[in-house]
Amino acid sequence: MLLFCLQSRLKEAVQLLEDYKHGTLPPGVTNKEAIIHPDTNETIFMPFRMSGYIPFGTPIVVGLLLPNQTIASTVFWQWLNQSHNACVNYANRNATKIDESKAEEMVWRTEACHVVLTGAAMLIIVLFSSSASANICNVVLMRHTELEEGIDVLDNNGNIVGSSRIAAKHALLETALTRVVLPMPILVLPPIIMSILEK
Repeated sequence: MLLFCLQSRLKEAVQLLEDYKHGTLPPGVTNKEAIIHPDTNETIFMPFRMSGYIPFGTPIVVGLLLPNQTIASTVFWQWLNQSHNACVNYANRNATKIDESKAEEMVWRTEACHVVLTGAAMLIIVLFSSSASANICNVVLMRHTELEEGIDVLDNNGNIVGSSRIAAKHALLETALTRVVLPMPILVLPPIIMSILEK
């Protein structure tokens, strides 16, 4: 499982990929992009890898679903949920065009979004709706520069052939949809199952 990959195993996988690039291995040996960021070549911290989204996000969602919550506990779990989502989105961002001068502004926007969405979550009865809207907002805020500047488009050989805002729009839409769909089994199925069991 990619989530618990050791550093030594990761180095072996990277070496296998380098060997593959030189034509010495069969195709499909490993998938380094699940652990190593394809743009920065840095190892993605385990809780923020896509393979860690469900294992590390589930305890947070369980906290969101705890019965008899106080306002403070609701605020805490919403904040933790959106902070985790923000870190996942940042760790898996398109980093071909990084503007470090906007990093502070991005953090401020994200935190402002957290406060607004936490307040909205307390008013919205359906947890899934608030979680889904917060996840979409989080994706757009964390990756808004891609919409403005576009993302690199590669040919079949991995060479950059240009930059596209349309491709960035499609990438963000697909990412936002994924962030809505991933928590569905945890947030939607338990209430349905409980209502069936109560009958």
